[in-house]
Order: sequence, then C-alpha cells, then structure tokens
Amino acid sequence: MSARWEGILEQLVQERWSSLLARATLLAATPSEAEDLVQDALVATFSSRARFTTLAQAESYVRRAIATRSIDRARSAASERRATDRVAVRPQRPVETTLPGLEVDVLAALARLTPRQRACVVLRHVEDLSVAQTADQLGLSQGAVKRYTSDAASALQRWLGTTTDPEVDDHDRPTVELVDGRSTTKGDRS
Repeated sequence: MSARWEGILEQLVQERWSSLLARATLLAATPSEAEDLVQDALVATFSSRARFTTLAQAESYVRRAIATRSIDRARSAASERRATDRVAVRPQRPVETTLPGLEVDVLAALARLTPRQRACVVLRHVEDLSVAQTADQLGLSQGAVKRYTSDAASALQRWLGTTTDPEVDDHDRPTVELVDGRSTTKGDRS
C-alpha cells in the first residue's frame, strides 16, 4: 500500500507542483513562504492516514491543506504582532513576583492548567480583560472563554484549597497585594 501513495506523491510533485505553487503564491506573502506552504501541505496530507486512489483526490487534499495552512500562519503572525505591539507600547516597570505565602502554590497550580485555561485566567483575572476582550485576544468564542475560565477556576480552587462558600469569612483568608496596587484575598472570584 505504501508504494501506492508514494507513486501518487511522486506524480503529484512532478505534474502539479507548479499549479500548487501558483495557488500558494496567491495566499502567501513571499515566494519562499509559498514553497513552504506547499511542502507543509504535502507533508500533512501524505503523513495522515488518508488513502488516495487518484491523483485528483490527492491534489484536492493538498490544495485544501495549502489554504488552511496559510490561514493558520496568518493567525499566528497576527497574534504574534499583537502580542509584540502590546509589549512594545506598555511602559516597562519592575514586576513584583513575590506573593506572601501564595507564590509557589499559585504558580504551580497555574502551571497545571491547560494553555488555554491558563491564558483565559490570566487575561480575565490578572490583566482584568472582559470576556469579549479575552475572546478577541485568543481567537475564541465568548462561550469558550467562559468555559475555560470556569473550568480553570474550579481546578484552581481544588488545588489551592480555596472556596467560594458564603459561610467562609473573607477575613480568615490571607490578603494578597497585586502588582497594580489592588488587593484580593485567596479564594476571591472577582
């Protein structure tokens, strides 16, 4: 079976390379990026378990992969530019990373979250962004941001031994001074 896909790959590259490259050139910023798109699409298409019986089927998959890869690259580049712009415009000030009695616990708990959960929690509760702003920053729906934030908050509460029980007196919780001058208590959900 492997000889079959290898033959189709070889034929596709020999006969349709220029057509695939032309398509990628329309989607890419530079000719070298277009070549990378075609190569990435070929690798993605033929390294999957898809079975092609004709050259036309394989070409169709590769064309679709070129388009999706170009969108992915554009999103990544835009996200990277936005992140760079945010950091570049922000005045740099020393960041205090010591949180009395909580630093090690909180950082360890944050590290246990999935990357999206961690990003949602940090943007929502540390950067104080709205759900809509967080969704925009991460390219997610508002519902997804709410879900990731809720799941992360539940996990953090379990791991840190905090509660949102109204019977628990907030005065019994340690107070933490945040970098921006606000203070909160261990277990606050606001």
